[in-house]
Amino acid sequence: MINNNVIIGILGFIIVLLFLFFSGFLLTVKTDKKLSNRLLAAFLIITAIDISAFFYTNFIQLPLAIEMLRIRISSFKNPLLFLYILSIIYTNFQLKKKHLVHVLPWLVHMIVFIPNFFLVDENAKLTFFNTYEQTSEGSFLTIFGTFTSAAYFIAEIYYVVRYRKLLLENYTDKNAFNNYIWLKQLLILLSIGQILTMIKNTLRSSSSLELTNTFRIITLLFGVFFIFWLVLKALNSPKLFRGIDVNLLTSKEIIKEKSIDEKINSELEKLKKYMISEKPYLNPSLSIRSLSEEIKMNARDVSVLINQNLNQHFFDFINEYRVKEAMKILKDAAKKEVTVLEVLYEVGFNSKSSFNTAFKKYTGLTPTQFRKTA
Repeated sequence: MINNNVIIGILGFIIVLLFLFFSGFLLTVKTDKKLSNRLLAAFLIITAIDISAFFYTNFIQLPLAIEMLRIRISSFKNPLLFLYILSIIYTNFQLKKKHLVHVLPWLVHMIVFIPNFFLVDENAKLTFFNTYEQTSEGSFLTIFGTFTSAAYFIAEIYYVVRYRKLLLENYTDKNAFNNYIWLKQLLILLSIGQILTMIKNTLRSSSSLELTNTFRIITLLFGVFFIFWLVLKALNSPKLFRGIDVNLLTSKEIIKEKSIDEKINSELEKLKKYMISEKPYLNPSLSIRSLSEEIKMNARDVSVLINQNLNQHFFDFINEYRVKEAMKILKDAAKKEVTVLEVLYEVGFNSKSSFNTAFKKYTGLTPTQFRKTA
């Protein structure tokens, strides 16, 4: 029977190789999203360095100071993931001096270790290293690490949720939501991995070595699944990633900057008349920016009109007109030979699933059921 330690070492080695291989792909592939790829590659490389602890000691023995630096480099994982998410959301995202604040978690770790680790002799280093969890530094950094991880996680959730709101308020093309779906799935999987790691760390200090190793194997198997999922995503969605303008605001954020003026009713009337007369919703790629240009209004004003005064997201506002147009066609006896698929493309939808979902939301029926009852 193979020893658990051997299985752990083999799995760790496989994950590190796969992470490094995929990172190499991200760093060399030709793309317009170079910054995003570099941030994700850096996240994966640091994660690989972290996971290497499961097997590298079988081959080399690092000096204690370097080993501590290897362990603490994981402090960059949360900042890199956060910056990666921002780079995916915003097409014009760039690293600036202000982003150096994300180096602070690592600096805090280094500063804490200076007096009783980096400035002492090798014997004192070894004692500190072996009793780290019982030291005041260990207790403080555990709490600090938990706090910073939670803060980054909350920030990531906030920006991804805000991203969805911006998409709903500004786009109707379902393909515009691909990045949101990708980020949501990524956060879910990374959260599962984090939970598994937390459970493993808890077991390490409170349970038997056998149970701890079993959970290490489970965690590493999840790591293998994660990297294969990343590879499949890259293969199936080579054009991921299209973002939004970094300066784009939600309608509520716009209201905080600008009060609604007295022309609101006339502007609403102008918008509704244009929707009926010109039928811009027939364009499957219609965005709030293109609509505002057509009616010669500021995109922010149109956003406020729809999202705050009509209490609808732009996505739902446009789809309602598309559904009403589809209902007319489905009711028309002269067009009974026109298929549902032809109807959905004619009214501006670009997929059968989004058409069915929107149609049922507004009528309570599927397009086919509606045609039979019309």
